[in-house]
This record gives sequence, structure tokens and C-alpha cells, in this order.
Amino acid sequence: MPPQVLRGTADQTSVPDQMFLLANLVIMVAYSAITVAIVVPVNRAGQLRSNKLATATALIFFSCAVGHGLHALAALLVAVHGGEHPTQHAETSGWFWVSAVWDTLTAAVACYYWTLRRGYGVLLGPGAIYVDPWSRHQLDEAGAREQAARDVAEAHQATLANVVEHSDDAIIGLTPDGIITAWNGGAERVFGYSAEEALGRPATMLADRNGAGEQSTTLARIRDGERSIRYEARRTRRDGTPIDLSVVVTSIRNHAGTLTGISAVARDITAAKEHAERQRAVAERTQQAQRMESLGNLAGGVAHDFNNILAIIANYTDFAIEETADRPGVQNDLIQVRTAVERATNLTRQLLTFTRGDAIQPRNVGLNAALAEIEAMLERTIGEHIHLVVVPSAMPLTVHADPGQLQQVLLNLAINARDAMPDGGTLVLEANCADLDGDELNMQPPLPAGRYARLEISDTGEGMPPEVAERIFEPFFTTKPRGKGTGLGLATVYGIVTEAGGSVNLYSEPGVGTTFRIYLPLIDAPADAAVPDVRKSPPPRGDGRTVLVVEDEVALARIITRILTDNNYRAVIANNGRQALDMYEEHGCDLLLTDVIMPEMSGPRLAELLTERQPGLPVIYMSGYSNGLLGNTHVLDGDIAFIEKPFTAADLLRKLAAAGSRTPAF
Repeated sequence: MPPQVLRGTADQTSVPDQMFLLANLVIMVAYSAITVAIVVPVNRAGQLRSNKLATATALIFFSCAVGHGLHALAALLVAVHGGEHPTQHAETSGWFWVSAVWDTLTAAVACYYWTLRRGYGVLLGPGAIYVDPWSRHQLDEAGAREQAARDVAEAHQATLANVVEHSDDAIIGLTPDGIITAWNGGAERVFGYSAEEALGRPATMLADRNGAGEQSTTLARIRDGERSIRYEARRTRRDGTPIDLSVVVTSIRNHAGTLTGISAVARDITAAKEHAERQRAVAERTQQAQRMESLGNLAGGVAHDFNNILAIIANYTDFAIEETADRPGVQNDLIQVRTAVERATNLTRQLLTFTRGDAIQPRNVGLNAALAEIEAMLERTIGEHIHLVVVPSAMPLTVHADPGQLQQVLLNLAINARDAMPDGGTLVLEANCADLDGDELNMQPPLPAGRYARLEISDTGEGMPPEVAERIFEPFFTTKPRGKGTGLGLATVYGIVTEAGGSVNLYSEPGVGTTFRIYLPLIDAPADAAVPDVRKSPPPRGDGRTVLVVEDEVALARIITRILTDNNYRAVIANNGRQALDMYEEHGCDLLLTDVIMPEMSGPRLAELLTERQPGLPVIYMSGYSNGLLGNTHVLDGDIAFIEKPFTAADLLRKLAAAGSRTPAF
């Protein structure tokens, strides 16, 4: 304390000394109160030892309170004893040294406090500072708001965690290196692994070699700065089954932008892709059906006139062959013409078969008998370099189909198999039955569930790549060299099989071979008896019967007239339906031979009018394309006599004889 504070006497103390004493007392009391305000709540909070910053603060105020108390005590001693004892100054000067030492200690505590203050960043922990009631109210409100916000955030996080856990999508957390750190319930359902089995393992456990490489590339792109990557991939479940996934990989970064993790959301799209594939297959079949319909309309329009022309060429060629028996060179040339006509006829018939434009007469056919017939035919023609194996069914299998067309199916497939084995191989024809569940994707067209008869034609030939197999049933599509194939063989097979209510399945692998599976509806009935082949016997003659011939193609009408006249028939010719009615009124007839498609009046309508006038009149229809005029479909009833153009003289005479005698047509 400075010497001037000791001025005064015992009788009278100066005003500054009194103010100094009072001020130190007030400050001492204030600092003591602050010390108590700090120590009591800190002690109650149990932070007296752990909260060093609060303790240091309390020590500062305590030391300051003690220091000011010492100053006040020294001033008081001077005021009381200074006048009576002049030598008291020397005695009280020792208090000033005590005060100086204490001030030094206070400074040291202050330095310690500021050292702690720099490290803590805050003054005291909760409850360590005394505040007035109003401030306490404000602090409580702020604390309540903070707690409410914290509760909302925790509830939001809990809801979000619940949503993630119960999501059907697989939500997976990864380290930047691809180690699994989070695995929700959807991931367990999608991949089949529990969280205990997946956590801590690399994500490559879910992929094959190619998939692992794709994962590594994706993680590298995320680490290089891409925020999100979306792609589709195929992964493997725990049981080994593949699954198709839609995957979104997203980076997780902290406030500083540092990559701390990766999230992957994978959705199972296996069923969706299968549905899309089915939709695509349905769309393709619909487009194919539309192409077939368009082709059928085109083929039907051409076939009628084209078959008339072929009938004219074929029959005039036959006439010329008969009249040049003494000229073998000319006959050989004419035989070549006849062969070309037969090829053109078969081509037209195949086209109409594919587009369902021809008329057929289905019967109950036994598959084992059909295999036996085709085996006998192939043994003579297929070649010694092909090993033919025929495996009939162990039980009778009967289908309802046109026997000639069923034989054409087997023959076309066998010939294709032979052509696919130029260096030799094995051809297997087998009949059996199969149960289908209705969900097969590789059936053309699809079939409902049930039991079916199955014909399998397998070869060990060159096989086909997928892009060829996809188009194999398209009309005019062929892989054979120009002039070696028309591209209608398999299209014809498709048309015949679908007409019989069946389906075709193809499996082919390049370098291994090809297998065609023909599925046909089974019927619970015995096969029809075989019709005897009478084509080798001479056709019956007409015995003078009158035939009303109705044909709008004049040249073909002349040929029919010549055939009938040469075989003891009386031919009455009409070029259309109206003229035919007039000719009937004038000449009458024993048989009606009429074209199906004619201008003004169709053949069926003409037959209806004439049979009203003459019930029981035998009617033979002829056409190269009936266009459904003989019924609601092109499947002929058994009581309809029909001859397909182009026909030979023998075919026509036998058909007329069968109709005239009411015997079944063949």
C-alpha cells in the first residue's frame, strides 16, 4: 500500500482513506459472493475436480477478495492506531508485503486461468455460472427449444432408419474401398445374406468375376469425384441364383467435402425384366402375325391366277408328252417342263400353307405311323453319310392334322438337317409326350398348360447362331446359297403346326447341332384308317355323264373340256355363274364342277342355287385359293369334294368318279 494511505491521526481520518477502506470492503464482498456463486453450483454438479476452468475462475475471484480484504485491513489498522502510536507505521508495513505476495499469487492464478481458457473455448460447463432469474428463464427457454429440436431430429433419424430398414430395396453402406458397413432388411431379402454375414466383407461377394470388375470401376469413379452413378447389373444371391438389379451408387461426404463412405441402393428388377421380355415376345408375335396376314393377302391374290396358269401349263405339257411317245428327245424336254411346274406348284402350296390360304382336310393321325412312313421315305433318299435313328413312342399318340401336311413337316425338317450335315452326322426322329406349364418363353406361338404330343427332330450339324435362329421362321429368309432354297420350308412348318393348334420350339448351338420340337394337341381317339392309294390304277371313265364346268379362265376351261371329252364325259362349259344357270336350264347336268372364286357369283352360291333345283346334285369345287368361301375357315368338312389347282387329268377323273358314286373323296 502506498505511504499516502497512512496519513491522518487517531483523532481524525481523512475522507480518501475512508473511501479507500470502504471500496476495498465492497469489492471484497462482491468477489466473495462471485466465488460462492461459482463454487456452489460447480460442487453441486460434481465438477469441482473435473471442471478445471471453473475452479480456476473461482480461485481468481477468491484471491482477489482476499487481496482486497488485506488492503481494507491494513487501512483500518492505520486509521485506528496511526495517531496513538507513531511507530505503528513500521509495524503495519509488514501487511503490505503480505498483500504484495498475495497479489503475485493472484496473478499466477490468472495466468493459469487464461491458459485453460484458450483450450476450453467456453467459460464453464452447464450449471457452473450463476445467473439472475430473468437470464435463467431465458436460458431455460433456449435450452427447451434446443432440446425440442434435438428430439425432433432424433425422431426424424429414427423414422428414417425405420424406413431404410423396412424398404424392399437393398440399401447398403460401403467404405470408399468397398467394404460393407451397413446392411438393411431389404438387402437380406434381395441377396439372402443376413447382416452378420455381410458386414465387414467386400461387396465383391455379391458378384461374379465380371460383376466384380464392374463394381471396382464404379467405386473408382466415385472416389474420383462423381456424385452418383446409375446402372443395371446382374448379381448372385446366396443360393447361387442370378438376379437383375437397378443400382444407384452415391457418394457420402462430410462438411469439408471429404469422401467418408458410399451408399448403394439396389432394386430387384428380375420380374420386371421377365415381364418386359414377355411383352417384347408378344409384340414380336403380333408383328409376325400381322406380317403373315399381309403376306397371306398378297399370296392369296396371286395364287388364284398363278395356279390357273400352272394348271394350263401342266396339262398341255401332259398332252404333248402323250402325243410325242415316238420322239424321246422332245419327251425329255417336256418332262423337264413338267418338273418345273411341279416345283412351282410346291412353292405356291408352301406359301399358302404358311399363310393359311390353302384348304386342308385334317384326320386323326397316329404319330408312330407317320414316323414309319417318313422313315421309309428317308432311307431311300437321305444318303449313306447320314445315320438315321427313329424312336417311336412307347404309347399310341394321336393328333388331329392333315396327314399330308404332317408328312411335309417331317420331310422339310429332315431335309434341312441333312443339308446342315454335308460331311455326315446323325439325324434322330422321336415321338413322345410332354407336359407344359404354359409359361414357356421359347414357344412359337405360346401354348396353354397341358399335355401334348411331341415330335423331336435333332441333328449333329453346323447349328445356327442366335441372330439366325430368331429369323428362321420368316418367309423367304434362308441361309442357303441362291438357288438352293426358297426360304419357305420352315415358314411352311410353322404354318402347318400352328394350324393344327401346336407350337414349335427351336434349340441350336453353332458347332453342336439343332433340335426342333413340334408340340401338337393330343386327342383321346384312335387313328383313322389309312386311305388306300389308288393313284396307280387307271382313272374311271365317264360313261356319258354330263358335267357342268364353270371356270372363268377360258384356257383352263378348254383343257377341262378336252380331259372330260377324251374320257367319255359330256362337258357343258360356262364362264360364270349366270351363264351356268342358263346352261343348266338348257342342258341339265349329272355333276357340277365349279371354280370357287369367280366374278359376280361364287362357286358355293351357284351350287346352292342348283341344288335347290336338283337336290343331291354332286358338286366338286376346284380352286388354287378358296379364301374361306367353302366355310368359316379353310378347313374343309369331310362331305365337301374339292380338287386343288393345279391338278392332273388323272386327279380330276378320280375326283369326278368319287363324287358321282358318292364314295369318300381322297
